[in-house]
Amino acid sequence: MSLPSTNQEEVFQAEHLDLNLWKQMFKLIWVHKKKLLTAFVFSIFGAVGDISFPLLNRYAIDTFIGKKDLTNLVGFSILYVFMVIFFAFMIYLFIHICGQIEMDLAYDLRRRMMNKLQTLDFSYYDVTSSGWILSRATSDIARISEIFSWALVDTLWGVVMLVSIFIILTIINFQMLLWILIIVPILIAVTRFFQKRILKNWRDVRFQNSQITAGFSEGILGAKTTKTMSLEELHYSQFTNLTNLMGKKSKRASYLSAFYGPFISLIASISLGLILADGGHQVLQGAMSIGTMMLFVNYAQQFFQPMRQIAGLISELQMAQASSERVLSLLNREEKVVDSSEVVEKYGTILEPKPENYEPLYGDIEFRNVGFYYNPNEIILDNFNLTVRKGQSVALVGETGSGKSTLANLICRFYEPTSGQILIDGKDYKERSLGWLHSNLGYVLQSPHLFSGTIAENIRFGKLDASMDEVIAVAKLVHAHEFIMNQDNGYESEVGEGGSKLSTGQKQLISFARALINNPALIVLDEATASIDTQTEQYIQDAIDILLQDRTSIVVAHRLSTIVKSDIICVIDKGVIIEQGTHQELLDLKGQYYNLYTNQFNQEKENHLLKKSMV
Repeated sequence: MSLPSTNQEEVFQAEHLDLNLWKQMFKLIWVHKKKLLTAFVFSIFGAVGDISFPLLNRYAIDTFIGKKDLTNLVGFSILYVFMVIFFAFMIYLFIHICGQIEMDLAYDLRRRMMNKLQTLDFSYYDVTSSGWILSRATSDIARISEIFSWALVDTLWGVVMLVSIFIILTIINFQMLLWILIIVPILIAVTRFFQKRILKNWRDVRFQNSQITAGFSEGILGAKTTKTMSLEELHYSQFTNLTNLMGKKSKRASYLSAFYGPFISLIASISLGLILADGGHQVLQGAMSIGTMMLFVNYAQQFFQPMRQIAGLISELQMAQASSERVLSLLNREEKVVDSSEVVEKYGTILEPKPENYEPLYGDIEFRNVGFYYNPNEIILDNFNLTVRKGQSVALVGETGSGKSTLANLICRFYEPTSGQILIDGKDYKERSLGWLHSNLGYVLQSPHLFSGTIAENIRFGKLDASMDEVIAVAKLVHAHEFIMNQDNGYESEVGEGGSKLSTGQKQLISFARALINNPALIVLDEATASIDTQTEQYIQDAIDILLQDRTSIVVAHRLSTIVKSDIICVIDKGVIIEQGTHQELLDLKGQYYNLYTNQFNQEKENHLLKKSMV
């Protein structure tokens, strides 16, 4: 037994830096080009200031100590102090602007991710747990913004220093420069050796981090189930195993990265030793001044410092690539339910709608030779046909897995047919926008979800500009007003996370009010009375009798007693309508519906008598 999971994490195979991925990331980063260019300027000035100190030190040693000439000591001291202040100021500006880039990049990536999550269709959420998404939105984006905000400018700083040092040392003494250059091929070979191994290990770490985040999410959402089934010890041990495994993989990745940096330093120290030996020999022979030798020593250290930074950067880029792969996999995911460019031009998008162009929805619906599957090997609907006229109430009944909820989801365009058409008011519903359809739709789920906030705010989610009078009026229609007023703060009472402060029946009444406040032309109830008590069910049924007048409604029914007044009842079996008619007509047939209804009626009667005898 293991912690629940709804999907498997994507597997990424690139063994080296993925240039296509980095191109995509650079496009995202380049949005902040003004600040990046400013940081580049500060970086260049900082590098120039950094390079100037060995030259100043060489002059001081050879002039003030070697020649004992103090003529320019005052002017030199003023220049040196100025350079120190200038260098410190450049570092301050550099850190300040890079910090801003880090925050802006994190904000921008999270905004893009939230935008994408709003437009992704149901199929993505069917196979992706909230833990995976949270991991990408938090730790992955934090790592990306941290590395990229500093890596680019750090690299430029290092490149400017390397090029400048190479030019200066070439002019002064090319022979001494060779002691530095012979180490470079070794550094490249070592980098290539470690690159593949570091990337693989950091991918493993990010994968484990997602599992831990998913475990947290499942543990929080399923806390009541865990406690009622005494699963605390099991879940705790499983979670401990996950964290231990991530600890081991993190240590392994850190060991490689930690070994990589010092190994580069060791190679650089060998080069520095060769410079000291050769330079000291030349000083003793009078071929080189002490100031020049110190210049080479300082520049060798400065040369290998950016080399070590770049070596460290390679390790960080492996981490960044592992995180970038995961973030871009979400940002690049294509929506399966999208409006055409012509529809977007007229009606706008979900996030930027053009409601002034929305036509009214009257309520005629037609399934015309509709086919649908989630998996090509498991056909749910095949050549399905059904016509619903404006104002009719159509109930869909059948065994679990017969296709009832699929039909409801197709009507709402949460999914689209794989073949055939769904027409609304005689027009393929793909010719109008998702926003148009959903603005005319009232939808109630079997398991109601409320957002953190007040009761009034949750009802207003169905119509954001609704007045308090409208909120109260619709609450009265669904018989929610009485229990709301019994709350401590009435309509301003907090519902808790997910509506935890309310009963299931109370949450369902609020979700029903939320669906109806916008006066929708089309109502879809997906087993909306399956999880509530009989008294609350009667309240909802009373409201349905009033509110479904002159509205088209699709009711996926669990309790058949709630649909006896429906205009049409369709009995679905394996995606096919096997019986169709009114409640009485289907009872007279004495077929599948008759058996379902009588069995359920007798079961409810037995349950009622049992409860009565226990009182």
